[in-house]
Amino acid sequence: MDRVRVTSRAALGRAGLPVGRPVLVVVGGADGMAAGDVRAVAEVLRDLVPLLDECGAVVVDGGTDAGVVRAVGLARAAAGGAFPLIGVAAQVAVELDAFEPNHTLLVLVPGDAWGDEVPWVADVAGLVAGSRPSLTVVVNGGRITFDDAEQSLARRRPLAVLRGTGRTADAIAARADERSTAIAASPLTTVLDPGELRAHVERAFRG
Repeated sequence: MDRVRVTSRAALGRAGLPVGRPVLVVVGGADGMAAGDVRAVAEVLRDLVPLLDECGAVVVDGGTDAGVVRAVGLARAAAGGAFPLIGVAAQVAVELDAFEPNHTLLVLVPGDAWGDEVPWVADVAGLVAGSRPSLTVVVNGGRITFDDAEQSLARRRPLAVLRGTGRTADAIAARADERSTAIAASPLTTVLDPGELRAHVERAFRG
């Protein structure tokens, strides 16, 4: 896994990121996801791998070896995926040095608290995609996942929320409170069952 450290938005342009490619951003649960849930999500994501390779897509996530990010790495490895898998992690994560090993690039960004990486994830995804399609997928999640979802919508990136995966995703799907309702009510948000994800990604990337 290659690593690059950036200290400013301008430096992202010199970080060697692939550009002009469809982007799938995956956000959601970390340590709060049970091991069985991680395996189940990995199976759902594994079905996406051939499509992502065919579309020349790039996947962007949080990079740490837990929860949905672990599921992404496991899915890519199990299906023999070749797509670039970019993790974006704040400096606070470096102390743990627990990054998912199937990632091809780790972008280390400033931040001494979990969640400081959220706007950087959105920045990296926007830089890589450029004018190409991009989509954020919400799986499970905690408090920070609400921030991820709002960052996606603020940048006009469509949001796919996987109903039945727990916590934040299910709160948004159920419009459980004011914040969840605002995210769900956006015309950019689609609530899906996990089995619907592949077809939704294909429509987003291929039209």
